[in-house]
Amino acid sequence: MTSTELPVRTGPTKQAAGPVRELRVTRRARSGRTNLTLGESRLSRALALAALTVLAVVWLLPMSWALLTAFKSEADASDPAHWFWPRHGFTLHGFSTVWERGDLPLWMLNSLLISAAVTVITVLVSAMAGYAFSRTRFPGRRRLFMLTVAAVLVPPQVLIVPWFQQMLTLHLLDTYAAVILPQTVAPVMVFILKKHFDSLPRELEEAARIDGAGHWRIFWSVLMPLSRPMLAAVAIFVFIGAWNNFLWPFVSTSDPNLMTLPVGITSVKDAYGIQYAQTMASAVLAALPLVVVFVFFQRHIVKSVATTGLGGQ
Repeated sequence: MTSTELPVRTGPTKQAAGPVRELRVTRRARSGRTNLTLGESRLSRALALAALTVLAVVWLLPMSWALLTAFKSEADASDPAHWFWPRHGFTLHGFSTVWERGDLPLWMLNSLLISAAVTVITVLVSAMAGYAFSRTRFPGRRRLFMLTVAAVLVPPQVLIVPWFQQMLTLHLLDTYAAVILPQTVAPVMVFILKKHFDSLPRELEEAARIDGAGHWRIFWSVLMPLSRPMLAAVAIFVFIGAWNNFLWPFVSTSDPNLMTLPVGITSVKDAYGIQYAQTMASAVLAALPLVVVFVFFQRHIVKSVATTGLGGQ
C-alpha cells in the first residue's frame, strides 16, 4: 500500500511546484515595477509629487513672467518695483501695437502652410525609410543606417551654406519650396520610427505575405495603422520644430509675403530701444498655436511613449 500511495502523494506536490514558481516570478515582477514607480508607500508618493511640483513650477515661471509682461504697458514692464501687479493695470497695448505694425495674419498663414507641409513630407519619408531599414534587406543597409544615425549629430546650422547653394542652383530662393524642402530631412525621426517598426511583431507581416501582400501593402495597410500614436507624436515634434524655425526661413527668403511668424515678429521694432511688453506679446502670439496643438494632441504623445502601437504589448 505504501509503494502505491507514494506516487499519489508526490504527484500533487510536483504539479503544485509550477504555480508556486509562477507566483514567485509574479511577485518579483511586481516588486520590480514597484521600484520603478518609486514604491507604493505614502512617503515615496509624497516625494514624487513634491519633485514633480517643483519641476512644474520651474517650467511655469518663465511662461508666467512672459504673460504678465505681455499684458503690461512699457512703463510698467520696465518697473521692477511692480513686477507682479502693474501700477497702471493690465492692458492690451502690446498686442495691439504688434498687430498694427506687422502682418500677423499673413505670417501665421505662411507658418501654418510651411509647418504642415514639412510635417506631412517628413513623417511620410521618415516612415518609409524606417520601414526599409527595419523590414527589408538590401546591400549596404547597415552602413547606410550608420550614416543616418551619424547625421543626427550634425547641427542644422552647419548645413545653412550648402542648403543655400543648392536652392540658388535650383533657382528656388524666395519660394515656399526653398523653405520647406531642407527642413524635411530628419535623421532622428528615421531612427525613432525604425526602432518602432522593430518592436512590432513580424507575425503580422508574415500573415499579410501569405495573403499576397507586398512591401507597400504591408507598410500602408498593416504597419501604418498600428503606428498611429507614434506617427502622431513624431508629427507634433516636427510641426513644433518647423513652426519655431527662424534661421533657415530668414536666410532663404527676402520677400515679405513669404515671412513666417518667427521672422516677421523680429521685424516689428521700435525706435525707442527694447520694448519688453511688445517683445513678450509677440512671443505669446507665436507660442499660442503650439499650445493649442499640444493640448489637443498630447494624449498621442503619452500613448506613443506608453505603448508600442499594439495594445500596450
